Amino acid sequence: MYRTAINKLFVWKNSKNRKPLIIEGARQVGKTWLMKEFGKQAYENTVYINFDSNTRMENLFAADLDINRLILGIELYVGHKINSDNTLLIFDEIQEVPRALASLKYFYENAPQYHIICASSLLGIALHQGTSFPVGKVDFLKLYPLSFSEFLMATGNERFADLLKSQDYEMITNFKQTYIDALKHYYFVGGMPEVVQNFSENKDFNEVRSIQKRILASYEQDFSKHAPNEIVPKIRMLWNNVSSQLTKENKKFFYSLIREGSRAREYETALMWLTDCGLVYKISRVHGAKIPLKAYEDLKTFKLFVVDVGLLGCMIGLYPGTLLDGNNLFVEFKGALTEQYVCQQLKTIEELGIYYYTNDRGSCEIDFVVDVGEKIIPIEVKAETNLRAKSLKTYFEKFHPELSIRTSMADYKKEDWLLNLPLYAIENIWWNEKL
Repeated sequence: MYRTAINKLFVWKNSKNRKPLIIEGARQVGKTWLMKEFGKQAYENTVYINFDSNTRMENLFAADLDINRLILGIELYVGHKINSDNTLLIFDEIQEVPRALASLKYFYENAPQYHIICASSLLGIALHQGTSFPVGKVDFLKLYPLSFSEFLMATGNERFADLLKSQDYEMITNFKQTYIDALKHYYFVGGMPEVVQNFSENKDFNEVRSIQKRILASYEQDFSKHAPNEIVPKIRMLWNNVSSQLTKENKKFFYSLIREGSRAREYETALMWLTDCGLVYKISRVHGAKIPLKAYEDLKTFKLFVVDVGLLGCMIGLYPGTLLDGNNLFVEFKGALTEQYVCQQLKTIEELGIYYYTNDRGSCEIDFVVDVGEKIIPIEVKAETNLRAKSLKTYFEKFHPELSIRTSMADYKKEDWLLNLPLYAIENIWWNEKL
């Protein structure tokens, strides 16, 4: 299985000012596999240490954080010498031993010759609980479920993934049915690595659902294991409510729909917990369209999406038979799957500010508005080939963006002020100078 993030790890390895690297992401998005695979490809030796329930490592880092002492202790633990020139040190679930997290500062300052990559599923939660953090002494990489292009590569369609990257839309359109079929599969399977690998090998949708249910059950177990007891019920209620609210026509999240009479202050901690561990994406409303978009953010109004479109389908009970019903899959649940899919692809694009827009009267809503640094791009999402874009036209007439995108099942087409971009090519938004 190929992950595009591995290219960033090679860049990190060869950086002159290399710092210890922390890979963040929800559980089971492939952090451990990525680190080990990178170790195989880039180093002669790899030392892997999992800090979860590791008493020896907890005791080792509990004393002083002298680097020579720590390296000696790790060598005794793994049973061989560590050569800093050709060894990758992997610290998995590093948030479980806060002193190990603090030690990264001293590795960077006193022993930068060591190549250290860490992974954390709950780093944000650990920091909110008061864990000290080596600010400025580490680099970060966020890992998400497989994108659609990675899904193509993992399922034997590498050449179609390469064709998408080429942006030869005349050729892409000739093979659009291949992309549409693959996109249907992606909507159901999603991008969780274990699920994708199993689907690639077996093409069994029932087995896909079984694995997804197991992943969702493990998330529920994490709530009880890692969250304070008093907020666990609220985390569960909020988590189970996200999928039902995504099926509404108005996808703005309402706390009052979790339970009658609910207020924001009752669930703010639960929401913070779910966003910190990467299970929920919070997309805030903006009421303006100038750079930077964050200056126009409405913190009280937002939409919530889950970590993966396949898991969302599992949560709302999407049946495999839906795949056989033409394009009906894309309009099931009022376009919830399609909007979730687009959000998920946008999240994989590094440093992309993602919001949505409504005017004060609520008469104009743009599904996503992204800040690419130099320009603002509005994106209207259509689940099928319906190309009416009244809100997008209203937005254009008010803000005159350089590029406006409508993404749907229709073919690529560049009009005067509007670009029709197929859903299966939404990742190409990052290279919009060719669009």
